[in-house]
Amino acid sequence: MTEVLVVVDHVDGTIAKPTLELLAIARRLGEPSAIYFGGGDVPGVLAEHGAEKIYQLDDAAYADFLVAPKAEAIAKIVADTSPAAVLFSSSSEGKEIAARVALKAESGLITDAVDVTADGVTTQSVFAGSYTVKSQVTKGAAIITVKPNAAAIEPAPAAADIEQVDVTLSDLAKAAPITAPRRISSLI
Repeated sequence: MTEVLVVVDHVDGTIAKPTLELLAIARRLGEPSAIYFGGGDVPGVLAEHGAEKIYQLDDAAYADFLVAPKAEAIAKIVADTSPAAVLFSSSSEGKEIAARVALKAESGLITDAVDVTADGVTTQSVFAGSYTVKSQVTKGAAIITVKPNAAAIEPAPAAADIEQVDVTLSDLAKAAPITAPRRISSLI
């Protein structure tokens, strides 16, 4: 099966509920792997919900700068692994990073999906639910942001091999430092 990357949304190691939903969706598409930005021990809940591999990126730049370092790192992992898809939570940060990764990877981007089928067809609910749109990426790895509460959380224990990833970030990625951190929790 083909690898499907899930970008982990967490606050100080506490995994956000939409990440667990993304792991359930990833299992429909292939072998789920998680991309975890942060040091220390990787939360075991990722393995409990199906992550077969976890890419851990532990560099202060991911917390000290805006989204560009994360986008560069994810694009490198996409280039190295050629996944079937990369799933993001449909938060403002998730959509920003997803758009940058899609550009760097020359892949298609779908935002605000409410469902993803096993063959990669997404469903989007538009105009306050008045219309339903079906879409599918036709070029490169599918880069998809998924709205919270789009899938049921389904525990599925996996081995979760942890792979430390070091990425040499460009100076451009470190051009916008965070000067006063304020995070609005996306934990739902």
